Amino acid sequence: MAGVALVTGAGTGVGRASALALLADGWSVALVGRRREPLEETALLSGAGERALAQPCDVSDPAAVEAAFAAVEAAFGRLDMLFNNAGAGTPAKTIDDISVEEWRKVVDVNLHGAFHCARAAFAQMRRQEPRGGRIINNGSISAHVPRPGSVPYTATKHAISGLTRTLALDGRPFDIACGQIDIGNAITPMTERMVGGVPQADGSMKPEPRMDVDHVGQAVLQMANLPLETNVLFMTIMATKMPFVGRG
Repeated sequence: MAGVALVTGAGTGVGRASALALLADGWSVALVGRRREPLEETALLSGAGERALAQPCDVSDPAAVEAAFAAVEAAFGRLDMLFNNAGAGTPAKTIDDISVEEWRKVVDVNLHGAFHCARAAFAQMRRQEPRGGRIINNGSISAHVPRPGSVPYTATKHAISGLTRTLALDGRPFDIACGQIDIGNAITPMTERMVGGVPQADGSMKPEPRMDVDHVGQAVLQMANLPLETNVLFMTIMATKMPFVGRG
């Protein structure tokens, strides 16, 4: 059901893999992120020509988000799917060692950014003809259980689950579906630290298995291609042998 998608954090990692999967399937995709160069690299890798639109934007800036969504509407005429993927974290440490500035940075990107983008997408999907669309939020396995020393990241990802459930409810009258993909240890720059070892709940440091990020891209594509009468509310995709089940 190729349509028009907007992917945040599309310059690297999960965002790039998801954008490439959508573009390969025939979707037109607005590639959103802070830096133009990685977005243009994603567009070039796709070979999709004008179906790939690099749109620099800081998702924590509400005015920039509004401008980006207006540019996408002008380019493609509508919006069928938003993948709310942009995210940030901090090094592992206890709450008393986390500065207020670090807290605000993570909340601004992970929560405020998701709100700004979902708000703009919901408004466009509600007013366009044909009406409706799909919002997919990137949660995390941290939306279920925390890692040691992850207060800002885990708090925002729990909040994303609340956002997902509420949008899934509020979107019903307007044919707007909302679901969430919770990802564990995809091979991206953000998970490079897993190779050398990360803190575990028992106080040890251990390396953790990772999985090909392209599998995440295919999972996002599967969710995106469902008809609007069907919704994956929550999907967990993870490296099979990572410590998640039984963690804590």
